[in-house]
Amino acid sequence: MKEEIKFHADGILNEAIRSWRQWLLDERRYSVHTVDAYARDLALFTAFLAAREDLCPEGKVSLGLLKKLKIRDFRSFIGARSAGNKEKSTIARELSSIRNFFRWLDRQNLVQNPAVSILSSPRRNKVLPKAVGVKETLKLVNEAGQEENENWLMLRDKAVFTLLYGCGLRISEALSITPADLKTGDILRVRGKGGKERLVPMLPVVIKRIEDYLNACPYHVHEDEALFLGVRGGRLNPRIVQRLTERLRDGLHLPGNVTPHALRHSFATHLLAEGTDLRSIQELLGHASLSTTQRYTEVEISTLQKEYDGARLLGGK
Repeated sequence: MKEEIKFHADGILNEAIRSWRQWLLDERRYSVHTVDAYARDLALFTAFLAAREDLCPEGKVSLGLLKKLKIRDFRSFIGARSAGNKEKSTIARELSSIRNFFRWLDRQNLVQNPAVSILSSPRRNKVLPKAVGVKETLKLVNEAGQEENENWLMLRDKAVFTLLYGCGLRISEALSITPADLKTGDILRVRGKGGKERLVPMLPVVIKRIEDYLNACPYHVHEDEALFLGVRGGRLNPRIVQRLTERLRDGLHLPGNVTPHALRHSFATHLLAEGTDLRSIQELLGHASLSTTQRYTEVEISTLQKEYDGARLLGGK
């Protein structure tokens, strides 16, 4: 039997919470599981307030108290949760639930509290792109296709992996390329997110491996259809490339962060390490914002820091 969620609230506030939960179910069409999660977050907040004798000497939170809360009271809740070693993502979710309840109270003309509108969530830790080292990347690209029984499939796999790394493409972009996109010599036309097109230069090794694949492919590859085909002649499924990456990763004893998308991250990180400017990398990757590309500088700095620490300069340990 599911445990009842208890709120440190007086009767009027409890009734408001019940109505809010019903509204989430009926009007917002949230699942029972989601509504319960929201309610548990709110229950934590009411428990925190009820434990504050300076705010709630009677131990029961009321609508009147919620109306009088200051921004420092909300920040105090954030501080208490942080002190309890809660992840920033967890605290951000809890605050989202609390904001939702206060917005509902405002719409019902039950509580108006302007402090909620200026409440900001704690900044989440940045998730850096997971690039792979140059040696590991080349090992993966060069070994691609070795397990295939048919020569054309081996050449196809090599071409796909060389393209992912050599041009920094997303897997969806690589598998959407048509022969018509190759008609400008050593320049590849790529359709990225939102249908945006960009032009990416191709290295001779990329061109050569695509040509080798096309010459060996037993199917006729139409100009305006997918360049890379599966065993039955249809468009190559991205899951096949993902599974191949997993097998290569295990067979070559590569890190767990080696994925098809990691080749795109590696492309950008390795270019940066060689001195390519950020604006050029932004254009090659098709990023709308330079700030997205700037994440790779943090990857490179992080890598340099590890190498610096490992060098043990000045007798460091």
